[in-house]
Amino acid sequence: MKIHIQGGTLIDPAAGTEQQQDVYIEAGRIVALGAAPTGFQADRTFDARGLIVAPGLVDLSARLREPGYEHKATLDSEMNAALAGGVTSLVCPPDTDPVLDEAGLVEMLKYRAGKLARAHVHPLGALTVGLKGEVITEMVSLTEAGCIGFTQADTPIADTQVLLRALQYASTYGYAVWLRPQDAYLSKGGVAASGAVASRLGLPGVPVSAETIALHTLFELMRVTGARVHVQHLSSAAGVALMRAAKAEGLPVTCDVTANHLHLIDMDIGYFDAQFRLDPPLRQQRDREAIRAGLADGTIDAICSQHTPVDDDEKLLPFAEATPGATGLELLLSLTVKWAQEARVPLAKALGNVTSAPAAIMRRDAGRLAVGASADLCVFDPHAHWRVEPRALKSQGHNTPFLGYELPAVVRATLVAGRVGFERGFV
Repeated sequence: MKIHIQGGTLIDPAAGTEQQQDVYIEAGRIVALGAAPTGFQADRTFDARGLIVAPGLVDLSARLREPGYEHKATLDSEMNAALAGGVTSLVCPPDTDPVLDEAGLVEMLKYRAGKLARAHVHPLGALTVGLKGEVITEMVSLTEAGCIGFTQADTPIADTQVLLRALQYASTYGYAVWLRPQDAYLSKGGVAASGAVASRLGLPGVPVSAETIALHTLFELMRVTGARVHVQHLSSAAGVALMRAAKAEGLPVTCDVTANHLHLIDMDIGYFDAQFRLDPPLRQQRDREAIRAGLADGTIDAICSQHTPVDDDEKLLPFAEATPGATGLELLLSLTVKWAQEARVPLAKALGNVTSAPAAIMRRDAGRLAVGASADLCVFDPHAHWRVEPRALKSQGHNTPFLGYELPAVVRATLVAGRVGFERGFV
């Protein structure tokens, strides 16, 4: 199909451009920007006047719950959620059932996602068999099956010898290792950030040192092995400071934060509100401000949704027993725009944290608007607002700490490889 997107303001963070320009799409790719190619006759025209035309969002952490947890969500429901949120590429962790530690399982997931022909799905393989932290997986075969890197998801490796060998293996083949910085023992049993709020509520705490000790260990092992590492979900001011120092040293490290931690703090838990039961836990205001500053100065590379669909029943339990997680695919764009408005960060720079920067971390050709590039686009209204309500969400998981919020930026259309996967308000 030939598509003409007319009159929109194009923002391409990868090229650093922002201007009103038409987009012409044919055979799944962008064939021209500005003037139409000779003889181009559009099958469909989108009037994007007053709207932003941006690269499709790239989300570095989205649980799709297949295989094994279809009662929480399905590929079908979460792909719909991704497109409704303007997300055209996403990375899914391996903590499914069974765990993605064998090539056949990865191939099955890729096949299922490909059949749906919606967002591009990039699996992470398990770093150790069964995520048990004992035996390293066959990274070569998992990479050949389609994995873009290897992770332990939310299960830390307690044995430093195993982590060393895993990093050595990954470094030998040039693979990336994605790790949550959490000490297995200091974080054990914790459900809230250590501090006054956790103490007042009587909740087991997770100290900042659980993050910083893990980072110190990881950076030392990187110096020994030369492995390329992506640090997931930084949550503390001390963690951001360590990341800044590691980058200044020249270590091959990148990092992300979740959209939840960009806006919320431990005080938001209120009176044991399980919607705010997240992992990593929400920390103090100074930590949130350090995260925002780290994003602004480039210490933090990307924002992810950490999309984790959770059953309603699992959020009706007491806070300490509730399942951590929240839906986020449909909120990623809005929460990014909200941060940009509050922090007075240029929209183009903020969008880079959810498009070109995560694409660079993945080392995939995505997150850009250029002639010849795949036509993965998000068209949105930056001035419109929407209310976060269960009925407004396409994800099977309706739990989020932002329920009831009025958020900016409404997605009007999402295109994946030139196919219109989602549209709202166009005729």
